[in-house]
Amino acid sequence: MTTYSAPLRDFDFLLHEVMGVADADIPGYDALDRETTAAIHTEAAKLAETILAPLNEIGDAQGCRLENGVVTTPEGFPDAYRRLGDGGWIALDCDEAHGGTGMPYLMNCTTGEMFVSANMALNMYQGLTHGAISALQVHGSPDQQARYLPPMVAGRWTGTMNLTEPQCGTDLGLIRTRAEPQDDGSYRITGQKIWISGGEHDMAENIVHLVLARIPGGPAGTKGLSLFVVPKFLVKDDGSLGARNGVSCVGLEAKMGIHGASTCVMAYEAAQGWLVGAEHGGLKAMFTMMNEARLGVGLQGYAVAVRAHQAAVAFARERLQGRSVTGAKNPDGPADPILVHPDVRRALMDQRAFIEGARAFAFWGATLIDRAHRARDPDAEGLISLLTPVIKGYLTDQGFETCVSAQQVPGGTGYVAGAGFEQFTRDARIAMIYEGTNGIQALDLVGRKLGANGGKAMLAFADLIRAETRNGEADPALEADFVAPLREAARDLQAAVGVFIERGMKEPEQALAGAHDFLRLTGHVCLGLMWVRMARAAQAGLAAGNGDAAFYEAKLATGRHYMRWALPETALHLRRIQTGGETVMALPAEAF
Repeated sequence: MTTYSAPLRDFDFLLHEVMGVADADIPGYDALDRETTAAIHTEAAKLAETILAPLNEIGDAQGCRLENGVVTTPEGFPDAYRRLGDGGWIALDCDEAHGGTGMPYLMNCTTGEMFVSANMALNMYQGLTHGAISALQVHGSPDQQARYLPPMVAGRWTGTMNLTEPQCGTDLGLIRTRAEPQDDGSYRITGQKIWISGGEHDMAENIVHLVLARIPGGPAGTKGLSLFVVPKFLVKDDGSLGARNGVSCVGLEAKMGIHGASTCVMAYEAAQGWLVGAEHGGLKAMFTMMNEARLGVGLQGYAVAVRAHQAAVAFARERLQGRSVTGAKNPDGPADPILVHPDVRRALMDQRAFIEGARAFAFWGATLIDRAHRARDPDAEGLISLLTPVIKGYLTDQGFETCVSAQQVPGGTGYVAGAGFEQFTRDARIAMIYEGTNGIQALDLVGRKLGANGGKAMLAFADLIRAETRNGEADPALEADFVAPLREAARDLQAAVGVFIERGMKEPEQALAGAHDFLRLTGHVCLGLMWVRMARAAQAGLAAGNGDAAFYEAKLATGRHYMRWALPETALHLRRIQTGGETVMALPAEAF
């Protein structure tokens, strides 16, 4: 069994030395002083390290069981979820009016990373509940908010999102679930939903399902979808639970990973539900939940890699194999630790450079969400809308690759059950698929987000990078190692945007064949931007002489590795985009 250690020093560095959150002009950020964030992170780390992490292997081995419509979660999961609720972790950034703490969304992300690294499957129940809370906070009626939110925020009830059906996934316009209006203002929901995370389990008193369905007579396609709140148990006016509703779990998926998370086939048989928001406005309401979920999945992508990387480093320190090419480093032992070998170092540095850059990117994304919502900043809203598919797509693609790289370090040990590595790889794989496959994220980025509002968000992003690279000459080392590589990568990004502008309307297939490469190119530039910011902060920390020189030197060395080894991949992605999709579309369909 592997152990987990929360990277608290890195959290402190990012929040207070890179982003300066306590001085940010975002409402509520003035409360995020160093002492407050350290106290929150320390307590979250204790829960993650001592309660959640030890259950990770147990959850994988035992999985969930469905018997007579009842799903039993792995040993220890119900108690651990109660601890999340009782500790206020679900409530951290929820509205105080419903029992939340009212902190910025950023703190949900920082603590969420630890919980995912410790136990991705268990944290999924909390993540889906948080998304349902967000949707009801924005679109629910006052009665719905009063009825459902306090017990969800407290962790006594959980929440789900119900979109996918057997005949449709991404194309939600094909949804068939019906919602028949009743005289009392409620609706009767009938249909089947699949792949519903947390659809049934034994960890909460009630489960609040948010369900997309069609009201008869509405428009065809996605314009005719409405959102409904459908509780497992009906809720009386005094808040107590009433009769069982007509919703049940009729199947449990056998999955590649995240075995501790129940993935259910849900049957709605004239279940009583209530409209959330306006008729035929379901997709807009659900996207409140889905956008948050996509950011959370991006965080999952690198957070599982954190745990895999820690395990790989521990193995590389302890495993004795061969001798260093420059002479024995462990002369009193039979061999040197494999950490001395250049190829092992390459793998570990690749992993580390991605993880630390990804963490900065995700946390920066969280500040954009806070600025958009708390400060009502439309520019921040546009920028995070542009970057959401990048956060989801790039961080999960690269997060999985990082888990594979970590699995490679211990050789055969990484392939066998019980060592942890193969579970991390299996668990990480789903993040590339759910909440919109990464191919869909790439199409969303190129087909919708890139040209939205006349390309305003992409222009703003380009201006941001220009501002960050304009003053690199003041520090020659920073200019050569960090600023100049980012400037070059940004030129590749600009050239790629030009290709899409030129070909997008005339040759859409040719253009969209490069969508995947554009997403990865953009992701590299985003991480390069993060590394420039972190390098500046590390340089400042060294100049201040605050006694943490080893941390700052390691940060700079890791950043140099990213800028020299990973960031140049932007040129490859640009070349593919420029090549176009002629070979991609060359074969007729019958040739496959």
